[in-house]
Amino acid sequence: MRKIIATASALGLLTTGAMAEDALSVQVKHAGAQASTVGSAEYFTGAVRIDSPFKGTGSARVGGATVTFEPGARTAWHTHPLGQTLIVTAGAGQVQHWNGPVQTIRPGDMVWIPPGVKHWHGASGRTGMSHIAIAESLDGKAVEWLEKVSDDQYRQQP
Repeated sequence: MRKIIATASALGLLTTGAMAEDALSVQVKHAGAQASTVGSAEYFTGAVRIDSPFKGTGSARVGGATVTFEPGARTAWHTHPLGQTLIVTAGAGQVQHWNGPVQTIRPGDMVWIPPGVKHWHGASGRTGMSHIAIAESLDGKAVEWLEKVSDDQYRQQP
C-alpha cells in the first residue's frame, strides 16, 4: 500500500513539476502566426490594423499590440487605468492629451501617457504611422474608450 501511495505521489509531483516547468519556460510567438485584425470603427477613425496582440499570463497584467494607422487614422479619446507606453516604429504620427497641444511623434520616439489621462494618438494627415502599444490591466481592464476625436480636434497643428 505504501508503495502505491509513494508511486502516486511521485507521479503527482512529476505532473506538477511538468506544469510548473511549462509556466516558467520562454514562449516564442512567431511573427505572422496570428492574423491581422481591423481596428473597430467604434474606437478608431480611418483604416487601422492591429497585429500580434499579446497579453501576459497568470498574474501578469501587461498586454499590447503593434498598431498601424493609415494617413488620417486615429484612436478615439481614451484613458488607461495604469498608463500606457507607445514606441513609434514607422512613419509620422500625433498624440494629444485633453486640452493639451498636438505633438508629432516619429520612429524611435517613446511616449508615456500617465494613468487616467484622456488622450488620443494616430497617424499624421499625410503619412501613416505604426507603434507598439503597451498597457497594464487593472481589475481586468486596460482601456476606457470615450468619444471620437472630431475632425476639428484632429486638424489642430502640432
